[in-house]
Amino acid sequence: QMQLVESGGGSVQPGGSLTLSCIASGFNVNTYNIGWFRQAPGKAREGVSGISHSDGTTYYADSVKGRFTISEDNAKNTVYLRMTSLKPEDTAVYYCATGKIRMEGAIAHMYDFDLWGQGTQVTVSS
Repeated sequence: QMQLVESGGGSVQPGGSLTLSCIASGFNVNTYNIGWFRQAPGKAREGVSGISHSDGTTYYADSVKGRFTISEDNAKNTVYLRMTSLKPEDTAVYYCATGKIRMEGAIAHMYDFDLWGQGTQVTVSS
């Protein structure tokens, strides 16, 4: 059974750091595009970051560029999202998912989602 499980969320102060993990089971994570998304209360889901299985290209939303880093550990079948310089507006439930990637100019969009994790809460507050 294919499954994604997120972990690593928590509460941190502004300026702090967290590393989220997206552990895949039932398939090899390096054969699928993996994206990180977040949804804050009352707001639409937004894409945060993604990594392409074909060439390892990484993508970031403008709001997290320079602060978040996506990476993949094939031996652990896990995709990570390292988040630094966290801001209160980063507060949300974070999800990982598999899907297809298309480019619209310089912006990557993930669609045709196959699988979602259950989410992990990140709260940034003083």
